[in-house]
Amino acid sequence: MGGIKAHCDCIKAFSETDVTEDLKKFDVPTLVMHGDDDQIVPIDAAGRMSATIVKGATLKVYPGFPHGMPATNADQIHADLLVFIKQSKGSRSLKDIRPSLRPEKAGYTYLHPAQK
Repeated sequence: MGGIKAHCDCIKAFSETDVTEDLKKFDVPTLVMHGDDDQIVPIDAAGRMSATIVKGATLKVYPGFPHGMPATNADQIHADLLVFIKQSKGSRSLKDIRPSLRPEKAGYTYLHPAQK
C-alpha cells in the first residue's frame, strides 16, 4: 500500500535503472525467486536475466504465482527461503563479505522484530 506518486516513482526507478554491474559483483549464495505469472515485472526481463548475471545464482520459478507472491503464497516462499538458507549454511556469511559491502557500512541498521 502506498501513494500514487510513490508507486509512479518506484516504477520509474526500477524500469530505468540498469543494475547489471551491481549484479555482477554478487559473491554470496543468491536465490532468485520469480512467479511466471508476474504481470508487473516480466520474468524474462528480471528473474531469468538476473539469475544468469549473478554468478552461481539459483533460479526458482513458481508456476502461476503473481508479482505479490511473498504475500499471496507466503508459506511456500518462506519454506523455500529456509531450505535455501540451510543449504547455503557454511557458505560465505555476512561477516565474510568485504567490509565496504556490509549493511552497517552503508548506514543500514537491521533490527530483529523483537527489538523494534
